[in-house]
Amino acid sequence: MAGRTYKTDAIVLRSMRYSEADRILHLYTSNRGRIGAIAKGIRKTKSRFGARLEPLSHVELMLHEGSGELQTVTGVDLKQSHRASREHPYRLSVGLIGAEAMLRLFGEPEANEKAFTALARFLDVLDELPPAETDAALEPLGLSFQLKLLWVAGYLPHLTGCVECGAADDLVGYNARAGGAVCRAHARDVLRLSPEGLAGVENLLSSPLVDAHAQNLSPRACRDALMVITSTYEEHGGFRLRTLSA
Repeated sequence: MAGRTYKTDAIVLRSMRYSEADRILHLYTSNRGRIGAIAKGIRKTKSRFGARLEPLSHVELMLHEGSGELQTVTGVDLKQSHRASREHPYRLSVGLIGAEAMLRLFGEPEANEKAFTALARFLDVLDELPPAETDAALEPLGLSFQLKLLWVAGYLPHLTGCVECGAADDLVGYNARAGGAVCRAHARDVLRLSPEGLAGVENLLSSPLVDAHAQNLSPRACRDALMVITSTYEEHGGFRLRTLSA
């Protein structure tokens, strides 16, 4: 079989049925970035790979790179199953939001060590996340992860001073196009944010993922953080996450 085979760490972001027994996988890898792969025969009862290639799984893969767009999975070693996240509806919802954010922000076959490390850490923390009754889109861990991905992707929101005049006081909104907060004098046609929302975003950006849920952010602060994230996606990436509107 022409081509080359190589080994890489990978996290399964999405898995889709293909033909009777195969699956198409969207993967984020440590040394190639985002790639597509096919796992042949994975849906058969006797498949060696099936249980190891579920969404959110962290694996070590042997991949064969041929002439087509999709690489072929030839070997799998499971590193972290993240079963605790996949089998709880709230954790799974938070995890799938994070996975889609990763796909949309880092969709090229280009390695990004910081992004891969953040994704792996997010999933480790997610396994221990206390289940909640609130909307998964407002979960502080998910918000923190998405803000950190924006940072790594070069879209860090600047919230400590007005992006128009530099004023540090009376900040009341967020200008997605300019990428930062604005004071009252420059708050025309921008997202209105509460002081607790601005402070919440700053806390999520400056704190480790493991501390995100313990921030005790108010519902208003979480909604404001989500508005900052989604407006940045739309302005700079031209997309909306389907998992946020599900």
